[in-house]
Amino acid sequence: MSPRLAEVTPVNLETALAIRVRPDQEHAVEPVAHSLAEAYVRPAGVAWPRLILDGDRAVGFLMAFVDIDWRADGGSLRRSGLWRLNIDAGQQGKGYGRFAVESVAAELRRRGCGELYVTWHPGADGPGEFYRRLGFRTTDETSGGQTVGVLDLG
Repeated sequence: MSPRLAEVTPVNLETALAIRVRPDQEHAVEPVAHSLAEAYVRPAGVAWPRLILDGDRAVGFLMAFVDIDWRADGGSLRRSGLWRLNIDAGQQGKGYGRFAVESVAAELRRRGCGELYVTWHPGADGPGEFYRRLGFRTTDETSGGQTVGVLDLG
């Protein structure tokens, strides 16, 4: 089977909520329930939550953000990118994270975006090296104490 994305629906909600990263990663990424609550309270179209499936098996969750007011100042800077990435503890190291990033990049390109932003927990236990291997570069910014990275989609 090859991975694919699916909308989170009433039918698969419990499956989405059951996705758990490794215990040593829990401090670095919010659980799926938190992400879905954030998606719910944002204006329509800002959050793009998706289950990552391999066949009928859920292996992860991602949530992209589209055209957000990055500085929360009325729109002086708008960005799109990957907001959350939760690959289930038993499914890591199988290429699902790369698939997730590539899927978000394809969706943002489809929407006319030229860059994909992401933030990550800094430090040796964070996913910084994963994102760098995929071509992200740091912007020398932080957001909420996290490192900001950007990938050129051109």
